[in-house]
Amino acid sequence: MKKTKIKIRWPNNCETYAFEGDDWFSSAEKAGFKIPSGCLTGSCGACEIDVNGKTERACISHIKSNKKCFLNVDLTTDPFWEI
Repeated sequence: MKKTKIKIRWPNNCETYAFEGDDWFSSAEKAGFKIPSGCLTGSCGACEIDVNGKTERACISHIKSNKKCFLNVDLTTDPFWEI
């Protein structure tokens, strides 16, 4: 079965392509972007990213396609911690 090729726009304005099921960390690295990490088990939330407005934990999820086959990634921000 052929995997879906997905265009990703990263917070550093770099655009790359990945395949459905690829790892977030390695895909970000190819784009010259580093996703913060902590526990790598999904407990701490350090690796949270917003993918088309939906929060994902990069350490426990993989790239998924959507109907548009385009993903916009931003770092998750917490309004309670912002100054």
